[in-house]
Amino acid sequence: MSDSRVALITGSSSGIGAAIARRLSADGMRVVVNSARSAEAGKELAASLPEAVYVQGDVSDPDAARHIVQAAIDAYGRLDVLVNNAGATRFIPLQDLEAADATVWRDLFDVNVFGAWQLTTAAVPHLRKAEAASIVNISSVSAARAMGSSIPYAVSKAALNHMTRLLATQLGPNIRVNAIAPGLVDTPWYDEAPEVWEGSRDWITANTPLRRVGTPEDVAEAVLYLTRAAYTTGDVLTVDGGRHVV
Repeated sequence: MSDSRVALITGSSSGIGAAIARRLSADGMRVVVNSARSAEAGKELAASLPEAVYVQGDVSDPDAARHIVQAAIDAYGRLDVLVNNAGATRFIPLQDLEAADATVWRDLFDVNVFGAWQLTTAAVPHLRKAEAASIVNISSVSAARAMGSSIPYAVSKAALNHMTRLLATQLGPNIRVNAIAPGLVDTPWYDEAPEVWEGSRDWITANTPLRRVGTPEDVAEAVLYLTRAAYTTGDVLTVDGGRHVV
């Protein structure tokens, strides 16, 4: 069996997660692809990579979270990198407070916060055995700015950022914990509500130093960097083409 590092990426059958799986695989890691649904796409992605397996499971379910981690151990006997990418959103105008009811809050926190927590707690005993373990949480610029697809989504990502910092203080020196906060990235999410994002790409392009919106590959490169950055923990890395400085 190969002794190369093993990376588990949740929510990785498409979009940002799939790009992360491809990039880490290209770097020589063995990859565990996961999704709650889209099993066929997940299996196809895993089959296209040199050493990869697919495991279906909903991170918001505690039993499924443990199963996902155990599947990685069963397949490869170790775990070095966990990328908490699985996420959920609802496209609700920020001013529409009534539409952002308690059910929406619970649904988004179940995936974006509790899901990341459950995967992390299941993975930590295995990550502690690795020489240079890393957890990377996929957050959002909306966690720190008054913007986003909905208020519950933005708040859930703010909670994820703080979880990242707290875990970094508790899991070092063996495990580093960081997050990435992407800006607008072209993913299938935005196909679900094209009217919401009509004009957004043009506006971002015109008002961002790098003059374009992000791609899943941009986020994947940042994830790879954080898996290698041996003296970086507790950080939230903004990946938005420089929009946050203008």
